[in-house]
Amino acid sequence: MHIPDGFISVPVAAATSLASGVALFVSFGRSQTAFGIRRAPVLGLTTAFIFAAQMINFPVAGGTSGHLLGGALAAIILGSPWAGMLCIATVLIIQAVLFADGGITALGANILNMGVIGVWVAWVLTQTLQRLLGGSKGRLPIAAGIAAGVSVVVAAIACAIELALSGTAPANIVLPTMTGVHILIGVGEGLITGGVLTYLATARPDLLPGEEQKFRGWLIPVVSILLVAGVLSLFASAWPDGLEKVAENLGFLHLGEKVRVIVPTPLADYNIEGLGKIGTSIAGLVGATACFAVAFGIAKVMKPKNA
Repeated sequence: MHIPDGFISVPVAAATSLASGVALFVSFGRSQTAFGIRRAPVLGLTTAFIFAAQMINFPVAGGTSGHLLGGALAAIILGSPWAGMLCIATVLIIQAVLFADGGITALGANILNMGVIGVWVAWVLTQTLQRLLGGSKGRLPIAAGIAAGVSVVVAAIACAIELALSGTAPANIVLPTMTGVHILIGVGEGLITGGVLTYLATARPDLLPGEEQKFRGWLIPVVSILLVAGVLSLFASAWPDGLEKVAENLGFLHLGEKVRVIVPTPLADYNIEGLGKIGTSIAGLVGATACFAVAFGIAKVMKPKNA
């Protein structure tokens, strides 16, 4: 769902950038109060994992693929939608700057769709479903899985509205098309989210909020993230993702080629020229490491004064 350069108009890009900037400014202050340095390793590891997981596109249907957005997962593991916003925004900024994944001019729209709307819809819906299911921790993966799937669809609707307001595609066509494709991707999002939370609740409860257990070590999380980013990413589906497929079907894919803001980087499109699959592995490892470092640094900066 990463919008490239050329898909949205200047006014829409400016408005979404302003909205995202305000949201991140507020989230930084609120995270400083609610999060703190004690969870810094968790913020770093969660951000790196979501970057790595987003490299793995899974096939959906009709030659379309999707990948984890991670809004629900970030908010729930971090125990705060504010910190979840910072996590997803960090991933999106690094993807755009280092890997040319998502346009620089569309960065505000991408953060708004996936890092703000996706996170908050997932968080509010998870809390609501959790209460309806009796509040049991054992039901959290079910509630979060459903919420994660719905959050993908809502984020896709927001993306479609931005495309319609930009004059890129008629609203009566792009809205149902984006929604239909992302309902299927949302099913994958829900299954991954529920599966990861089930694993963490069983094997690493110290990584979830509300547990007073001491952080039990870096080895398994770090090795897992590096395996996902450096090895499993090689098996990602080559089919176009949901937005790219919709753009192809509705005939506006070429807009992304006409207007593209290029940031000089040897890692564009998760490749290194001449290295083939090894280049993809290196790109994945570099990206995961960068995400961890930036997120861990953010946690250090937002350390409460009395911590």
